[in-house]
Parts: sequence; structure tokens; C-alpha cells
Amino acid sequence: MSPTSMSSEIWNAVDDYFTAELVPEQAGFQKALDASDASNLPAISVSANQGKFLHLLARMIGAKKVLEVGTLGGYSTLWFASALPADGTVVTLEFEPLHAEVARANFRDAGYQDMIEVRVGAALDSLPGVEADGVGPFDLAFIDADKQNNPGYFEWAMKLVRPGGVILVDNVVRGGQVLEAETADRDVQGVRKVIAMIKADPRVDATALQIVGSKGYDGVAICVVKP
Repeated sequence: MSPTSMSSEIWNAVDDYFTAELVPEQAGFQKALDASDASNLPAISVSANQGKFLHLLARMIGAKKVLEVGTLGGYSTLWFASALPADGTVVTLEFEPLHAEVARANFRDAGYQDMIEVRVGAALDSLPGVEADGVGPFDLAFIDADKQNNPGYFEWAMKLVRPGGVILVDNVVRGGQVLEAETADRDVQGVRKVIAMIKADPRVDATALQIVGSKGYDGVAICVVKP
């Protein structure tokens, strides 16, 4: 079958196959998704196999401290926490109090509440406090919040992630809209600006990948902070 004939139905089926074969169900993780749905949170969490990718990436670099910008119901947060050693920490920033409340309950239900700190408020207001409190340096930062503020989030990640650490910027393809240089969409412009910043920053080495699957057509930028 040619790529042009592929559909979301096939993407979903392939995701289901790999998830069934390679991503064993984690205690409390599906319950976190169900609780998020029951609370009417947006259905924009990462997929199970994407969550497993985040988990594996954190393990690959021996991460002990993870910074997440954008908690939602905490599904991706749980995947990070499950990758860390017993003394590991995830600091996750969430703008919406309801989302944070749901996420905290999900962390308790999954048994990770002692490893995860949720800070509520606008992330650009919370990040100076993260720096001032000396929680870092972080081994990995996952930027997955409002896209128009991606440039600011990236600047803070560069301050807070250690040399050799990883910065991920999610949802950078926007269904192909990232190509629209003149668009008035502020999220797309935020993505284009952060990609330009990454390109121009000599302190990082990076690429970006397109992703298709049960979550549609999008992608992620992956940066390594140079030693």
C-alpha cells in the first residue's frame, strides 16, 4: 500500500498492534485516562506507545529529574515517573487548576504521588520559581503546553537542563501547518519560532520527526544540550 493511500484507520490499527505487542498495561495508567475523560479534560494525552517512548528515552539517558511543561491529566507524567529510580523526581507545570487536581488524584491512584510535584499557574510564571528553588538541573524537559509560548519555554529549558540532557518539544508538525509561514495561527507561529531558535542556538544539537498514529499527524523536536 502506498503512503498516499494510508488513512487514520490504518494508523490506528498499527498503533493498536504495536501497543498490544510491546506496551504492557501499566497499573493505574489507563485509570488516569479514564479519570481525565470523566472530568472532561481535552483528549490530547500522548498515546500509549508514545508514552512508552518517553519512558524509554528517560531510561536511556539515566534520568533522575524530569521537567514537564503541561500536565493535563498526568498520563505522560506517569510514564516519565515510571522510568525514574526510586529517588527520582518529576516537576510538572499546569495552568488549569482542574487539570492539576485530576492529575494529582491520578498520581495517588497509580502510587507515584511522592515522586511528582505539580505546580499550578502560568508556566512562564512558575519556571523562575523552579530555578530559584534549586530543584534542577534536570536531565530531561518535555514541553507540551500552549504552543505560542514555546519560545519562552525553550529558553527556560536551556537554563534548567544539564549539559548532555534532552529537551523535547511536542506537537511541532500541527498536521502540516508548520509549513505555513504567513499563518495567523499563534500556535503554529510559536512552533516556527521555537524551531528557528533551536536552529540558531549553538548549545544544542537537534532534529524533528513527523509522527502518525492514533493521535493523528503531528511530530516532536528532539534536542540534546551539548556538553
